[in-house]
Amino acid sequence: MPRFVLLWTDVVLWALVVALAFYGWRLRRVPPLRAPWRRMLNDAPALCALIVFAAFALVAMLDSIHFRRALPPAAAGEIFYATRTESLLDVLLARPIAMRESSYSAPLAAVAFNRQSVEQGGDVVRTFPRLLHGGAHLTDPDAQRAGDIAARALLGAAGGLVVAAGLFALAARWRSRRRGIPWRWALKDVVRDRTRVPLRAALLCATALCLLAGPVIALMGHYHVLGTDRTGNDVLVQALKSVRTAFVIGSLATIATLPLALVLGIVAGYLRGWADALIQYLYTVLSAVPNVLLIAACVLMVQVFMDQHPELFTTGAERSDVRLFLLCIILGLTGWATLCRLLRAETLKLREMEYVQAATAFGLPAGRIMLRHILPNTLHLVLITTVLDFSSLVLYEAVLSYVGVGVDPSLNSFGGMINLARSEMSRDPLVWWSFTSAFFFMLALVLSANLLADGVRDAFDPRARALRVQRG
Repeated sequence: MPRFVLLWTDVVLWALVVALAFYGWRLRRVPPLRAPWRRMLNDAPALCALIVFAAFALVAMLDSIHFRRALPPAAAGEIFYATRTESLLDVLLARPIAMRESSYSAPLAAVAFNRQSVEQGGDVVRTFPRLLHGGAHLTDPDAQRAGDIAARALLGAAGGLVVAAGLFALAARWRSRRRGIPWRWALKDVVRDRTRVPLRAALLCATALCLLAGPVIALMGHYHVLGTDRTGNDVLVQALKSVRTAFVIGSLATIATLPLALVLGIVAGYLRGWADALIQYLYTVLSAVPNVLLIAACVLMVQVFMDQHPELFTTGAERSDVRLFLLCIILGLTGWATLCRLLRAETLKLREMEYVQAATAFGLPAGRIMLRHILPNTLHLVLITTVLDFSSLVLYEAVLSYVGVGVDPSLNSFGGMINLARSEMSRDPLVWWSFTSAFFFMLALVLSANLLADGVRDAFDPRARALRVQRG
């Protein structure tokens, strides 16, 4: 049996999942809390962005279940475990991970990208050799490759259409039961977009994802769909493994900003006086320091400490995970000023409201007023800001990894892929697929997060809704 390994970032991610599940259970019991989320689900772009974001989140959570395989038992019967830490996503991608080539190969290629010296008929010639795994099942790549790729892609697309048809059938069945109408009528309502929730847009988005994932799944066991890098590793695997790093940076760094921003922002806005002046001076000074320099200094100090104490870590995965976790903490401790400023301004407005004045007149302590009356009425602002900050933190990680002070080089990340692609973009012939893959994966993740943030803002901020209705 494998031994499960619980990394620091795994604990925080799964704790976040549990917290979201509890919040969803809470929403079912409190109807007023469901109203903003219903408004968000009625927005077709936000709902489609939520589906794409959930697909990325599923990949990240599959990559957050880590374990170490058991080695063959020794003579004494004692069980030892491998030093390599794997995840459930590694098991699902075992075939592409094992398809390691000697060097570069283009997407869906059957021969190497660079000429090599190969012995043919007793002579040494410079040619493009066959790949070890990509297209290895073909006897004549020049004649068979295009037809084989088309056949497998069509088969995968057919499988994706079957899954999409099943989703349409489930949606129609759900509406039929909910409305008490025949199944055909329910399906017609979904197709003609006569539902309160834009099911047609959601199902079309899910269909697009199925049509994209189907051919990739059908091809990835026989070809390198996005090519390989300089060391022969599959670029698609690297891009999928980078999704978890982006989620860890975006979520953990955002969570790390909340304690300081909430406490200091509400205290400054409610107490005012010397406390307000001190907190304003603190975040003004912090905002004046260049963030990149401050983060780089903190990361380098952490790296020096970890290099001097290697005995603290059992495996390389634990070491790289601790560095990632500390990077999130550093990003949180250096990025709370903006949210603190917004909460201070909101608290200055709320402390003049009638219910806060009544609580003060009844003699309630300041801490109880801030906890029971101020904090709940600022959570919508916290939610909007944190969702908006997710995409900016993902891009920030790419910048930090590009300059060499980001995550550990042993971890896959979009910034690391872009950093390694610098030399590839300047060579001739051009190796474009590694940079392009990182760019489009990051674009899809950040774009879905931004559209989701826009939907959350419109649902939770009454002023944004009023402005949107006025423009309409």
